[in-house]
Amino acid sequence: MTSFLSGFGLSLSLILAIGAQNAFVLRQGLRGEHVLAVVALCSLSEVLLISAGVAGLGRLIEAQPALLIAFRWGGAAFLFVYGVRALMSAWRGGAALEAGEGAGSLKAALATCLALTWLNPHVYLDTVILLGGIGATAAAPWLYALGAMLASILFFIALGYGAGVLRPVFARPAAWRVLDVAIALVMWLIALGLIFG
Repeated sequence: MTSFLSGFGLSLSLILAIGAQNAFVLRQGLRGEHVLAVVALCSLSEVLLISAGVAGLGRLIEAQPALLIAFRWGGAAFLFVYGVRALMSAWRGGAALEAGEGAGSLKAALATCLALTWLNPHVYLDTVILLGGIGATAAAPWLYALGAMLASILFFIALGYGAGVLRPVFARPAAWRVLDVAIALVMWLIALGLIFG
């Protein structure tokens, strides 16, 4: 049980930080667009990454620094472009939640979610190397992994579906502008952290 709680606590503390993936899940939840699919994809990705880390993939990644460099620059470029798109959306304005509004493409939402998850070097550093590395040395590694997985799954469900509480605020276009500017800044700060970190 100690291993399970340790995995749960560390996973939750790592995932609570606002990052690219979390901002995207929040945005999808606010708009009510493909929330189940996005939450499921994020959860499945976390399960795979945590499993890989506990199984020892973190040690392999650490042994291949060129791989991390490629992820760092590719991830930074993607986050920069995503930030530009968010800033352009804020500049244009006009976004607001309206009853019955059409959802965006499921394919585009899932592709963006996959890119924000799997092209992000922090997911490898935090989830595979740090979380998985500690889990691999736990007294009961797979109980630790189950705790970490449960924390991630519960977090994504809470973020995706809990965003609905904020929908009345986001019925106003100005709120979307503020959110888009904040998302752009978060993306650029993460990108800069990847380049100079």
